Amino acid sequence: MTLLAGLLLIILFLAFFIYFSGLNPQDVTIFLYADHSFTTSAAILVIACIAVGLAGGVLANAYNLLSYQVKSVRANRRIKRDKEVSTNYREGMVRLLSGDLKRASALLQKALERDPSRLEIYMAIASVHIQEGDAAKGIAVLTKAKEKEPKSLEVLFKLGATYEELGQNAEAAKIYEEIIEIEGTNRKALRSLRDLQVKQGLWKEALDLQKRVLKASQGNKRLPEEQTKQLYLRYEVARQGLEESKGQSKADLKELRDLIKATPDFVPARVTLGDALRSQGKTEEASQTWLEGYKALGKSVFLARLEDLYMKAEDPTTLLSIYRSVSAERSEDLMFRLFFGKVCLRLEMVDEAFEQLRAIESAGVDTPQLRLLLGEANRRRGRMDESISEYQKALGLDPQLRLGFVCESCQNPSTDWLSRCPKCGNWGSYVLEGRQKMVKLTKPAQVLEIRPIHHGERSA
Repeated sequence: MTLLAGLLLIILFLAFFIYFSGLNPQDVTIFLYADHSFTTSAAILVIACIAVGLAGGVLANAYNLLSYQVKSVRANRRIKRDKEVSTNYREGMVRLLSGDLKRASALLQKALERDPSRLEIYMAIASVHIQEGDAAKGIAVLTKAKEKEPKSLEVLFKLGATYEELGQNAEAAKIYEEIIEIEGTNRKALRSLRDLQVKQGLWKEALDLQKRVLKASQGNKRLPEEQTKQLYLRYEVARQGLEESKGQSKADLKELRDLIKATPDFVPARVTLGDALRSQGKTEEASQTWLEGYKALGKSVFLARLEDLYMKAEDPTTLLSIYRSVSAERSEDLMFRLFFGKVCLRLEMVDEAFEQLRAIESAGVDTPQLRLLLGEANRRRGRMDESISEYQKALGLDPQLRLGFVCESCQNPSTDWLSRCPKCGNWGSYVLEGRQKMVKLTKPAQVLEIRPIHHGERSA
């Protein structure tokens, strides 16, 4: 059928040529350049142009067809390669998650050789090295990935986290700074860099970063948490300023007062404000600050500060006056009674101390601190048996004098020996507390050298 169609086209073409030649018998002269020309009939010229056009179309179509075939072959190869790489990568990740690091490394390396442009393969290989305990190799692999794609946040975060695990905080900070340069409002990078500054005690720098975190967290669920953290960092900056100025910085004192107004339940601000006032010699203001702190929050640190302040100033009269005033207001406050009893003991007011401590015991409280103070109170009253009994309770000793055990791995204590630690899960780790120190200090037994004694020789 195709042959007949071809013959029919040729016949039609010849018929058209004869008809067109009959209608246009004239010759046409074509000049190629000044001295060269050729003459042909108009019919032949037209037919030649048509033939050349047809030939050009055929060649163009052939070129397009060949190009398509080449592209198709390349695409098929790329698809096959990508499929192979993806398969090796997935299997490698499964092996990695299963803990088969050797097999995971082999599969991932194979995937990387087939396609060195995929960053996720570099990151997976780095994870293998890190789990093998060779973090340096992991960093080297991540560095190569960073060189290929310097602005890949995924690679940069992985690299920064790895540096942190190795304790290389300076290098980790540089990585987080690079991320912030790429994306200035990246909250994770800002928080990570802030936390590094906190670890190093760079409070001013951490506060500056926290302000940026807060700005980037507007409308975020973590906004209240970040606002609280900013208050804490403001406190640390003020505390550091007061420490450096030996309590003389007015700006930092004002900052502490502002913090107390903003967060009345923030104990460190009240304690540090009192410490600063004390360092300035403002004893009454310091005392009032701590007393107000205790009345507002009921934290024992304020009572400890008050006791230390007046006892070092050799002014127990004022301290007792304050305590008795508070006692009238807070007669049911057992924490206060404990500290009141302790102060009475220090001042040799044994009967009053005993009265305060017995009131706490009668309320059902049983703590080592209470037992220790009761033991001391009984000792000062000459009741040695009762004193010893209280001291034993404070130390946690029982009549059998069991010394107790501790886990060598996590230091979790236990009255009885346990085959497995409930905290860290290690077996056979419970030993007598202090055993390692005793073993370390134990001198090895000296081995006597035995030699024969010859006839006539006396032994040494």
